[in-house]
Amino acid sequence: MNLQDLGWNETLQKVFTKYQQDGFTVGRITLEHKNMYRVMTDNGEYFAEVSGKYRFEAISRENFPAVGDWVILTERINEGKATIHHLLPRFSKFSRKIAGNTTEEQIIATNINTVFIVQSLNQDFNPRRLERYLLMAWESGANPVVVLTKADLCDGIEKYKSSVETVAFGVPVHVVSVVNQTGLEEIMEYFETGKTVALLGSSGAGKSTLTNYLLGEEKQLTQEIHEGDGRGKHTTTYRELISLPNGGLIIDTPGMRELQLWEADSGLSESFKDIEELAKQCQFRNCSHHNEPNCAVKAAVQSGDLDEKRLQSYFKLQRELAYLERKNDKLAQVEEKYKWKKINNQNKHRKKPI
Repeated sequence: MNLQDLGWNETLQKVFTKYQQDGFTVGRITLEHKNMYRVMTDNGEYFAEVSGKYRFEAISRENFPAVGDWVILTERINEGKATIHHLLPRFSKFSRKIAGNTTEEQIIATNINTVFIVQSLNQDFNPRRLERYLLMAWESGANPVVVLTKADLCDGIEKYKSSVETVAFGVPVHVVSVVNQTGLEEIMEYFETGKTVALLGSSGAGKSTLTNYLLGEEKQLTQEIHEGDGRGKHTTTYRELISLPNGGLIIDTPGMRELQLWEADSGLSESFKDIEELAKQCQFRNCSHHNEPNCAVKAAVQSGDLDEKRLQSYFKLQRELAYLERKNDKLAQVEEKYKWKKINNQNKHRKKPI
């Protein structure tokens, strides 16, 4: 496979030129597991790790490679291994806050053109969770697409589709069934040579089944969902960039039960365009949409034009982002202090007399 098939372009080549002159090569991360990576290059596939200098200079998790990244490396062809020295600029990045109370970023995938937000047409269907995925997809820089799976198990498809369209303004919505082979030709249009699609959604949503169909083989493990609650188990346990036989690339990801925001300022406005537009009609420019007079947002709820649950979801995400911003400000101060401490220690070491 050549680099163009993996998504290489002129913009990346311009950045790479200076490294190429120094004898480095370039590759794309296809798998990440703890501190090891699998990387694809023009010369084949290698297992790789970051250099000691890279690790020392990295300030936060964002500085380390993730699945989808382009990296500068040196190859050890006889060993089938490589060392990663630099990270090339990303044009998109889907991140979330890691599960738990720690304020730290977890990068799900990078350099993706399209995000398939996969939800199954069963008890696990959740418009509020979909809003959260859409918000983060817009923020990532990729184009969101909603894919509703397991249409063969659902009788009220139009009801589900209408529910999606009320929260996914301007976002393509596709209803598919791998079992009945319906709706699949439409989503194939997103897979072009050099283009990357990431599949995101809960466990049991049908991501692995969809991936297997696109590959034409049973590469990803699948498992039946629980009949009682419609939930599935984690059948994909790691993120992997996979080349499709007919062109294009796909990133299958483990199911995410917990999807905490990392950064989503512009994504919030994009995902809640209806509320943002109504807010422009409020009497007060800084209206909080709670107790102010002549609030167009509250009026829309009272008239039935806006779902109260959607408004409450908007408020909840606003609060979450405000809290995260405060936490990130403190984290940035700690990281800045740590960076200068490392620089000072490095300078002291250099000045130490022999």
